[in-house]
Amino acid sequence: MIEYACKKCNRILTKKSCPTCQNVDVSKNWKGMVLILDPDKSEIAKKLKIGSVGMFALRVR
Repeated sequence: MIEYACKKCNRILTKKSCPTCQNVDVSKNWKGMVLILDPDKSEIAKKLKIGSVGMFALRVR
């Protein structure tokens, strides 16, 4: 399964468009992954400014 990352919100995707931010600018070139389960209680989500549940890339090129 090819995984892409949205260049706008860093969400990891399986399609070439992001359902969250409606962005079609995605990349196969990304590194690192963080899984956010509870964005309200997560210190990592707060530091990365992530407000939703999901898998996110740490760096997208």
